[in-house]
Amino acid sequence: MQFRKPVVFAAGLGIALCLMTPLAAHQDPSKASAPTSTAAAKPAATSADKSSGTSAATVAVPSPNVPKGGSQGADKSSDNPIRIQVNEVIVPVTVTDEKGRFVTDLNEKDFQVFEDNRPQAIRFFTRERSQPVVIGFLLDMSNASRVHWKNFQDSSIELIQTLLTGDPKYSGYLVDYAQDAEVAVNTTNDPEPLVEKIRKLKPGGGAALYDAVYLACTSHKLVKGEPIEPRRVIVIIGDGHDNASKHSLDQVIELAQRNLVTIYGISTQAFGFTNASDANLVRLATQTGGRVVYPLGDVYKDTDGYLSHPSDDGNYALTVGTGAYRSAVDGRMYHAVADIAGEVTTQYIIRYVSDNPSNKSYRNVKVTVDLGNVKVRARKGYYANGVTP
Repeated sequence: MQFRKPVVFAAGLGIALCLMTPLAAHQDPSKASAPTSTAAAKPAATSADKSSGTSAATVAVPSPNVPKGGSQGADKSSDNPIRIQVNEVIVPVTVTDEKGRFVTDLNEKDFQVFEDNRPQAIRFFTRERSQPVVIGFLLDMSNASRVHWKNFQDSSIELIQTLLTGDPKYSGYLVDYAQDAEVAVNTTNDPEPLVEKIRKLKPGGGAALYDAVYLACTSHKLVKGEPIEPRRVIVIIGDGHDNASKHSLDQVIELAQRNLVTIYGISTQAFGFTNASDANLVRLATQTGGRVVYPLGDVYKDTDGYLSHPSDDGNYALTVGTGAYRSAVDGRMYHAVADIAGEVTTQYIIRYVSDNPSNKSYRNVKVTVDLGNVKVRARKGYYANGVTP
């Protein structure tokens, strides 16, 4: 098969709800309830079961016990329709080539979807760009951010200004976290309140990352239609370390999955430092269909002078005053911001109705592409509607 030309942007975001019905209000997933039936004379009702990760449609079906045209002698209860639940799963997908470039010219026939290893029939497919999104920017204000705070402060501002352009399709909010987490700026289309807040922040204290994710999933002001359209994304700018949260990593991963959130990370881990907490950041991202980028991980790779031309005093380091290090950092930061912005604004969307008879609450999902040398990124699974763990 001929390999398609890769282009610059695509996105891989989490499972979203399918029926385009605005959510009236947000509720904690643990308190989610089943959809309420409506009168038979009304159109089929829809509701988002936020504890499931799917959409649920209540479908009216005539009772088989009532003859056509009805019967005066029939039990009145038989006039009520039988109601069934139909769950549709939406899986946004990112495809990249062997060089990490986004591939955005694929068609439905190139994809296969499996749920618990059972092939699923794709009912809807699109590769539309610039779909509406609500983005939570989670900024690490702990002591670990002090070394490169200015770099990540500038990168955060650039990312916000890139994604929030004043277009009503794009909204965002800011959560900062140190010893505690707080919603510093609530949901808005205007980037300036977020930018002004970040300019005033100063790092210091512990790291309550998991509490920040919890707040992002439960406490920001909702946009009409969320999380169907617009969808939900979180971008964590931090190193994954947590030493102050009341919630656990497992709890917030499940919460993000149930709330249809895709998590991305821009790691603040500096070159030459080991970070055991990086696995936490990676797990948050991969389990929700996102990924982590490392702008400082190999900052010296393209910088002449490091480990190649020692300075006069014998130290293997960049010569003071050359600006090479600063230039390398700025370049890596710019590419990190561009990578995340590209994934957030472009994506493939696949929808299917599960035919899986399993009684499991959590269902594994795998998406494959009928092309060689490509990498497919999508959410690992979802919680089935109406199934008790």
